[in-house]
Amino acid sequence: QLQLVESGGGLVQPGGSLRLSCVGSGFTLDYYAIGWFRQAPGKEREGVSCISSSGGSTNYADSVKGRFTISRDNAKNTVYLQMNSLKPEDTAVYYCAGSTWGFRFCGPNGMDYWGKGTLVTVSS
Repeated sequence: QLQLVESGGGLVQPGGSLRLSCVGSGFTLDYYAIGWFRQAPGKEREGVSCISSSGGSTNYADSVKGRFTISRDNAKNTVYLQMNSLKPEDTAVYYCAGSTWGFRFCGPNGMDYWGKGTLVTVSS
């Protein structure tokens, strides 16, 4: 069974850092563009960041530019999201998702496989 599994969420104070991980279970992530998305209570799911299969291309939502960094280690079948300078408005469930369509189609409607999410809460 093909699965994406997120980990690394938790409670952190404003200004703190977390690193989320997304692991492919049952398949290799090498051929997939991988995106991180988040959904806050009462809001729609939004894109946070995306990385191409090779790792050579990345993009970020304006709200996280300069604070979040996406990376991948294909040898470990893992994609990471390093989140620094966290703000209360970053509080959400964070999902990773994989797209066979490629980096250009990385978005809420362009993904083939989704994880179940990990909760990030930024609060003092």
